[in-house]
Amino acid sequence: MTNDWMFDKRTSCWSFMTTMTVRDYLDLASEAHAAQGGLSGQRGVMATTTAKRIRDRMVEDLKKGAMLPPVVIGAVLPVSDFEALPPGEDAGDPLEFLPEDRSNLSIIDGMQRTAALQEAFADRPELGAGTVRVEFWLTNNVRAMIYRMLILNTGQVPWTISRQLSVVYAPLLSEIKEKVPEIDKISTPDQPGRRVGPAQYSSDALVELYIAFSLRKSAVDTKEALSDEFSRLDFVDNLANEGFQDQFYGVLSMLSQLDKAFSRFEGDTEIPSGRVIFDRQPARVGFIVALGIAVLGRPGADRPQEERVARLAELDRSASGLISRLDNMSPDDLGAFLKTDVLQELLDRRVGQVGRYERGVFTEAFKVLIEEDFAVANLEQCWRAS
Repeated sequence: MTNDWMFDKRTSCWSFMTTMTVRDYLDLASEAHAAQGGLSGQRGVMATTTAKRIRDRMVEDLKKGAMLPPVVIGAVLPVSDFEALPPGEDAGDPLEFLPEDRSNLSIIDGMQRTAALQEAFADRPELGAGTVRVEFWLTNNVRAMIYRMLILNTGQVPWTISRQLSVVYAPLLSEIKEKVPEIDKISTPDQPGRRVGPAQYSSDALVELYIAFSLRKSAVDTKEALSDEFSRLDFVDNLANEGFQDQFYGVLSMLSQLDKAFSRFEGDTEIPSGRVIFDRQPARVGFIVALGIAVLGRPGADRPQEERVARLAELDRSASGLISRLDNMSPDDLGAFLKTDVLQELLDRRVGQVGRYERGVFTEAFKVLIEEDFAVANLEQCWRAS
């Protein structure tokens, strides 16, 4: 096993290139597969006829001694482990820096090659003694990992934004749990659950909010490929800003706190409860987009980092003031403030593209709330803004 360490000054990440036996690499990959049933949302083995023919050719080439391009594995490490890189030359295990929980590993590039290696090894076990180059891309934050992926995947077969994010899906959610303690529960495909209280969101919803905050667009289709180069550039530009991640967490914290404050109003048979406001993903997206524009600036007119920090602090103070007001209200006064009956009447209108309509309603509503510095008498003027 030969080792080569390089430091990426742009993203403050370590790149570790090594040579492993095919057997050792497949053992490492299989551990990750076993931990998640698939590598952290990574694109699966392609099943098209053309892809299978190419993979079959790759298998035959491997049996004849062919070498494959390096496989790239990404990992988000704890800060303490990251700061200890690179390990000393006397380190016993050259891969001791990898997290014990292999579910934190992601095959960023090389899923098809890994499948070909598995097939070739199953048919010819002696190939396990062969070698394969593996690059480990190591970082201590999700932002740098996403930035690296978006930059290096440019020009390849288009991925959706959500697919690229899904490769670092687990670390992103872990960081959200750590940075936004106001969130009480995050449901995932592996740990499903319904929203039965405030500040409970699905992992898919949080990923969509992350995208919406960066692009500052309420009509974000996470299924679309990154064919819109402006969206790609906006996303990359924000990820290049070291404060972006914390700004998203700050806005997400405001959302969670307001969700809890609104939910104190339980409603009755005629007036919806306060919780129904953020039960809807369009409302969460509208809030995140409105705050995103206020903090980051409009797309194409981004604010400098100093202005972003100051703007977020100002909005946080205003939101905290509103939350304090709501906490001191009686249930009846809170219901009169929320005006959920007015909101329900607006949302019950028969319109085409209901989701787009609702996102527009909530985005405009929360823009008014921000313009009024969160100091509104009630939310009716917000709901009727669109």
